[in-house]
Amino acid sequence: MGMFGSLSVSASGMNVYQTWIDAIADNIANVNTLRSTDDEAFRQRMVVAQSVGGEGGEIGEGARVAGIRLGDAEGVLRYDPEHPLADEDGMVRAPDVDLASQMSQLIVAQRSYQANVSVFERARDAYQRALEIGR
Repeated sequence: MGMFGSLSVSASGMNVYQTWIDAIADNIANVNTLRSTDDEAFRQRMVVAQSVGGEGGEIGEGARVAGIRLGDAEGVLRYDPEHPLADEDGMVRAPDVDLASQMSQLIVAQRSYQANVSVFERARDAYQRALEIGR
């Protein structure tokens, strides 16, 4: 992992949580996106994270984004006969995104990102102090 491994591990965590925050922001921005019943609903984005290294009891090297899963394309049908995209029965397709769940996930992702920033800063300060000792 190298001498500055704690910096790269916390940086990889920040990258994963930043991607998660971006996906949540996209989900929240599209929570009210309505489409016709002939189209797919907006599909919720879910980040898939994966640990890097650490095989067989070794210390890992951080985390990475392994991919993005998409939610259900069916969404939910909503009765809104005044909407311009409504079908003959007055139905439109809405995404199956729960705003309360997204907000809870956003809080978790933000706090996790902040924890990784804190680890990064503490490790950086420790390395700087060690370099000052050598002067």
